[in-house]
Amino acid sequence: EFDVAVHAARGEVLFGTIDTWLIWNLTGGPDGGVHVTDVTNASRTMLMDLASLAWDPEMLGRFSIPRGMLPEIRSSSEVYGRATGTLAGVPVAAALGDQQAALFGQCCFGEGDTKNTYGTGCFLLANTGERRVASSSGLITTPGYRIGDGAAVYCLEGSVAMAGAVVQWLRDNLGIIATSGEVEALAASVPDNGGAYLVPAFSGLFAPYWRSDARGVIAGLTRSVTRAHLARAALEATAFQTREVVDAMAVDMGAGLGSLRVDGGMVGNDLLMQFQADLLGVPVVRPAVAETTSLGAAFAAGLAVGYWSSLDELRRCWTEDRRWEPAMPGEQRDRLLAEWKKAVTRCFDWVS
Repeated sequence: EFDVAVHAARGEVLFGTIDTWLIWNLTGGPDGGVHVTDVTNASRTMLMDLASLAWDPEMLGRFSIPRGMLPEIRSSSEVYGRATGTLAGVPVAAALGDQQAALFGQCCFGEGDTKNTYGTGCFLLANTGERRVASSSGLITTPGYRIGDGAAVYCLEGSVAMAGAVVQWLRDNLGIIATSGEVEALAASVPDNGGAYLVPAFSGLFAPYWRSDARGVIAGLTRSVTRAHLARAALEATAFQTREVVDAMAVDMGAGLGSLRVDGGMVGNDLLMQFQADLLGVPVVRPAVAETTSLGAAFAAGLAVGYWSSLDELRRCWTEDRRWEPAMPGEQRDRLLAEWKKAVTRCFDWVS
């Protein structure tokens, strides 16, 4: 009988994240493939020590995971090996987690630089430099990237479960729109949300609340609320949730946001981006290259092979496409935030 534990202890059974699998196969697989990962992907296993950037013996012991089956933890930007087969000789030179790659692609290299990716959910990362900031506000501490032998750069991250998924819910479950692209025009057909707030806690609330008992609510309904108001409330929910994560980051970092770089599928929605700038009270900036995750991976690989020589050179590659300046009066912003937070309290304690 095949004993997995015995073979794993000998290093004959290997484990890793998806980057590990890809790098191993690209560099030869069973015929000499390189078994590595980078600090950002390794951190998401919950098995890596954030300080030493090495596998944590205590965590491995708690989960009875043999060290021999795990990949070597390397930097995010270095040549791990050379491809074989069709791509023979091509250097395999970068690995980054999804959101860390987006941070890198947005050239958020300075302490305090912050990006938000608007997809099915939202993922907001703020660069904290070489400091590991322990959050007291419901955020997570994560490596942002490590270049070669340099020091690791850390981030605070806040995750929002439902963003673009709310638009899909309007389309697929309620039938309010036929396609996702219709939501902006429908929402823009009314001047505000009509007093209605949609808290999309469909599977609980993520940062900064972390309430698995929460469920979605629509609050503030009157007879005057139409499907257009609900469409607007759905878009606004993404901006409100982002604002709450930004507020949590300000507490942990001891400084507010100067501007927010944005990417992902929802940043083509001008109404949402303007409302986001209004709620944050700072400029919201969209880059010319929207696929920042892919761009970040390319930037890291290019640094590793010498195509680019420095972070400053990468900064010059980044260009702005559009900027939204805040235009909402402070009193109105405060009132909307207070009403949103009241709506959030109504979604707690639904699951016992």
